[in-house]
Amino acid sequence: MPTFVVTLRLPESFDEDFIALIPTHRQFINQLLAEHIIEAYAISADRSRGWVTMHGDDEAAVRAIVAQFPLYRYFGQIEIDELFIFDSAAARFPHISLN
Repeated sequence: MPTFVVTLRLPESFDEDFIALIPTHRQFINQLLAEHIIEAYAISADRSRGWVTMHGDDEAAVRAIVAQFPLYRYFGQIEIDELFIFDSAAARFPHISLN
């Protein structure tokens, strides 16, 4: 299944409604992580952008999942790029210890 990186633009300020949705949003993200649909989820230190690395059949399927994010209506811009290579330490076999 192809891997995509989704770049999200977050609002400049977070109102009470946005903040109230964060726990539900995190629960949904955690569910997708557990199901291995999402491989990585990151938010910039200044909280202006986010990146989600995820699997999907195509861009439309990925966009449909992102549209289910509880914070979706607050995203100013969404870019979806299919990756040619996605390699990470988390995807590798653990080191074997002979102890």
